[in-house]
Amino acid sequence: MESESPTETKKGKSKTPKKEKESILKQKSPAEFFAENKNIAGFDNPGKCLYTTVRELVENALDSAEAISELPVIEITIEEIVKSKFNSMIGLVDRERVDEELYDDYETAKAREKRLAKEARAQEIQAKNAALGKKVKEHAVSKSSKGRGEASFYRVTCRDNGRGMPHDDIPNMFGRVLSGTKYGLKQTRGKFGLGAKMALIWSKMSTGLPIEISSSMRGQNYLSFCRLDIDIHRNIPHIHLHEKRDNKDKWHGAEIQVVIEGNWTTYRSKILHYMRQMAVITPYAQFLFKFVSDAPDKNVTIKFARRTDVMPPVPVETKHHPSSVDILLIKRLIAETSKQNLMQFLQHEFVNIGKPLAERLIGEMGPEFSPKMAVKSLTDQQIVRIHQLFRQAKFDDPSGDCLSPAGEYNLRLGIIKELHPDMVATYSGSAQVFEGHPFIVEAGVSVGGKDVKQGLNIFRFANRIPLLFEQGGDVVTRTALKRISWNNYKINQTQDKIGVFVSIVSTKIPFKGTGKEYIGDDISEIASAVKSAIQQCCIQLKSKIVKKMQAREQQERKRNLSKYIPDASNAVYNVLQEMAKSHASKKKRYEEGDADILQKVSDHLITKETLYEKLTQHVEKVDYEMALEYATQTGVREEPREDIYLQSLDGKGNFFDFHSPIFVFKLFL
Repeated sequence: MESESPTETKKGKSKTPKKEKESILKQKSPAEFFAENKNIAGFDNPGKCLYTTVRELVENALDSAEAISELPVIEITIEEIVKSKFNSMIGLVDRERVDEELYDDYETAKAREKRLAKEARAQEIQAKNAALGKKVKEHAVSKSSKGRGEASFYRVTCRDNGRGMPHDDIPNMFGRVLSGTKYGLKQTRGKFGLGAKMALIWSKMSTGLPIEISSSMRGQNYLSFCRLDIDIHRNIPHIHLHEKRDNKDKWHGAEIQVVIEGNWTTYRSKILHYMRQMAVITPYAQFLFKFVSDAPDKNVTIKFARRTDVMPPVPVETKHHPSSVDILLIKRLIAETSKQNLMQFLQHEFVNIGKPLAERLIGEMGPEFSPKMAVKSLTDQQIVRIHQLFRQAKFDDPSGDCLSPAGEYNLRLGIIKELHPDMVATYSGSAQVFEGHPFIVEAGVSVGGKDVKQGLNIFRFANRIPLLFEQGGDVVTRTALKRISWNNYKINQTQDKIGVFVSIVSTKIPFKGTGKEYIGDDISEIASAVKSAIQQCCIQLKSKIVKKMQAREQQERKRNLSKYIPDASNAVYNVLQEMAKSHASKKKRYEEGDADILQKVSDHLITKETLYEKLTQHVEKVDYEMALEYATQTGVREEPREDIYLQSLDGKGNFFDFHSPIFVFKLFL
């Protein structure tokens, strides 16, 4: 038998197939999933994380105060934490660099010389431009000034006067993802049950520090304090400290403090813009925003004062509309219902299904269905049949009584308070429906104002929260840019300072994308409602603009006539003097009426001043009559106004109040 060569042995071994590892089934907790996909919740980068943290805390604070009909008072503070202070917070001793070349911001002597020369040239160009009066651009910070790994840390604190949280519920409310009080069919500012939980996850990922919560409810003589973080793999809270403390001030509300990595420099404008827009849509709230830094020139303090005590009604939870449910939801409602038979289930678990309609629906489902059949005994096939009938049958639209729009009054007041426009018009539409969900569109359009750029300035709100990102694809932006003929309403789209405010509230906002930052343009019901609301505002503005143009034309006409009064009075007076001289010398005879006038000129009873006064009065009279005639011909019911005086009434009379979005009118009987 021949022996195998070494080469053949190696080849034979290489052909032996490797044993594959068995695949192991793994699971992820909700907290772990969102930690790995934090962009879903708006935590894309350190700057966006800081912005989203502020946003979530402010919106939770508003919800908490509005839930007990308390006028919100919210304080939000961002404190910059330098590296040395952060290290001391976590018990880390600062260490000097040993190997400089190891770091990302290291530069060689040649590279440093080149950079300094470039900066010197840039400064020289800036100096020349400044001397010539040209606009000087700020010099960009070079890469070497801050390394890639040099993080910035911030302590974000939000304090409110809301309802607070029950002592025992605090750990789960902050340390367990997808647990919250906002679930159910209801208009809410949040939907995922994330909010502060996501800020806690980001804090654990970027700093490792826990979140601190202080809370007290109305009537409690103690204050709950909790320091905790989250076990991301198990999705449970990890409690460091949970205790009750004295509440000497009888304060109620919540104070949340979290330390995270962020970037104030790049997202400063977004955060301030968000706070300003929140002040527009909630003028009944008071906001105090502070940014605190070791560098005093970076400190910011802005107070958005309350301008009204009129709050929108609290949104109420509603039942599902039959046309909006799916098979899974029907199964869940069957599992959770307390009703025994199918008739009761249809009447009490859905809106707009009364007893007569329920009987008709059950009759249409087929012979295997009956009003008294146990709802828990429905098979999967029967549930599919119910779903198919719900999709095909005709139902009345749900009402908008469960919704809580900002209201025309608050929207108008917020626009005036923050923008100080020359003109503003608002409109609140009636409730409409898409896919079985009610929605209301409110709009405001302003012209002019403080800190408003030329052209269209679009402000978008969904369930009374500002939307600042991904504006281009939003239904409001597309409608304002492409579907409104601004020139038809005497508004110059490029030259005028136009503010377009649109607020949409619904039990289900059809956001596009995972970030919940814009509403798509593909839902015809919402697109047409937005267009109609903006057009109604423009119609109101057109009337105001036309009146303003008429007043301006009237003033211009009067100014032009008045400009020639001195010359005209001098010329007429000189002619009258010549005529008076010829009449006195009997060179020319005049009729009796003319002779009397000439005699008054000779006797200085008619002077230049007299003519000036008479011409001025005539211009005033002609101007009044022309304005009245013009208004009548153009159909504008706006006569020149005169003062009228009303006699005072004693307080004993009976009267009725007529409420308008703008004022209250008292009718005395």
